[in-house]
Amino acid sequence: MLDRPLQLASGATLSNRIAKAAMSEALADPVTGAPTDALVRVYERWARSGAALLITGHVIVDPAGRGEVGNVVVTDDRHRAALARWAAAGRAHGAHLWAQLNHAGRQSPRRLSREPVAPSAVAMRGFAGLFARPRALAAAEVRAIVARFGTAAAVVADAGFTGIEIHAAHGYLASQFLSPRTNQRDDDYGGSLANRARFLLEVVAATRAAVGASFPIAVKLNSADFQRGGFEIDDAIAVARMLERAGIDVLEITGGSYEAPAMAGRERASTVAREAYFLDYATRIRAAVALPILLTGGMRSRAVMEHALASGAVDVVGLARPMTYAPELPARLLDGSLDRAPEIDVRSRIRSLDDALQALWFQAQIRELAAGREPDPKLSRAAALWRGFRGMVGREQARAEHGPA
Repeated sequence: MLDRPLQLASGATLSNRIAKAAMSEALADPVTGAPTDALVRVYERWARSGAALLITGHVIVDPAGRGEVGNVVVTDDRHRAALARWAAAGRAHGAHLWAQLNHAGRQSPRRLSREPVAPSAVAMRGFAGLFARPRALAAAEVRAIVARFGTAAAVVADAGFTGIEIHAAHGYLASQFLSPRTNQRDDDYGGSLANRARFLLEVVAATRAAVGASFPIAVKLNSADFQRGGFEIDDAIAVARMLERAGIDVLEITGGSYEAPAMAGRERASTVAREAYFLDYATRIRAAVALPILLTGGMRSRAVMEHALASGAVDVVGLARPMTYAPELPARLLDGSLDRAPEIDVRSRIRSLDDALQALWFQAQIRELAAGREPDPKLSRAAALWRGFRGMVGREQARAEHGPA
C-alpha cells in the first residue's frame, strides 16, 4: 500500500504514501532568515530519499515569530533567488516540496522576542525564564498576521514550492488560538470554538486566495494538547470538519506542545501503539471527515505503516527523525530491502533531559547532511551535545554581531 499514488483535491498527485515530515533544520542565515547552501544540500539529499512529499521545517512569516535562530523567514520576495534554489533542490527527483508556514507566538524565546505576542497574555510554564510573558495581540494585529501568511504563501509558490502546510499544532500561534488555555479573549477570536478557530480559518482563506485552487494546502493540527483545560480530541474533530469545508487538501494529525511534548515520543518503539502515537486519534477524526490524513509520530516499521494505511484512518505516513540518520529509508521501505528504520538509542539516564538530548542528536545528523557528509548513527550523546552547543553559540554570535534582520 505504501507505493500507491494519491490524488489530492487540488489536482496534485503524490506518487506514493510516504512523506518526509517537518523538522526544524535551523540552517537559515541567522541574521536575514534567508535559505542557505547548507539547507539546499540537505534537501538535495532528501530529494533522493524516495518519499513522494517533503515538508520543510518552519518558514516563519514574521520576524517577531521565530522559534529559534536559523529559521527561514519570508515576509516578501527579497529571498526569492535563495528560495528558488531550495525549491529546485527538493523537487529535483520528482517529489513535492511543501513549505511549512508558521508563527511561534508565545513560543518565541526571550533571546529572539523580548515581548512575544499571543492570543492572550498567558505565560509559558516550566522553562526557567526562557520565554518572556507574551503580550495579547490587538484584533488589527491578528488580521495583519493573517495577511502575512498569505504573502508568504504567494512568495514560496512563485519560488517553485509545490504546496504549503500551515502549522496549527505543537503550541505555536495558530494552536494557541485554538486552545482555551492560551486563548482567553472575549472578542471575535476567543470564547467559542468557532471563534478560537477563526484565526486558522482566516489563514487558510488568505493563503488560498494567494495561491489559487490548484495549489495544495495542508494543515498540521493537534489531536490534543495533552494539558488539562486545553484543546481536546472533540475540538480537533470539530476543527477538522471546519477545515474540510474550507477546502484544504491534507490534514496532518499530531499532538502536544513545548509544555507537553507528546510529539517527541520515545525511540526504539516496537508496537503499533508505541510507533503510531496518534493513530487512535486519527481514527476518530477519519470518522468525521473524508480529508486525506497524514499521520506522523513514531512510525519506524513498514508493518505499522501498512497497518495504518489499511485501517482506512490514514492516507499518508510521515517520517521525520529516521530521515536524519537513514535518509534513504523511504526508498528501501518501498523496494522491500528494509523492513524498518535502523534502531538507535540516544536516551540518557536522566529522563528530564531526554527530549533536549534527542533533539540535539537528530539536529547533529541534519548538520552532517548539510555539510555534504553521510549521517553518523554512532554519534555519541556527548558529541551531539557539544556540536549542538557549538552551533548554537555560532548562530547567536552571528546574530549579535549583525543585529536583527
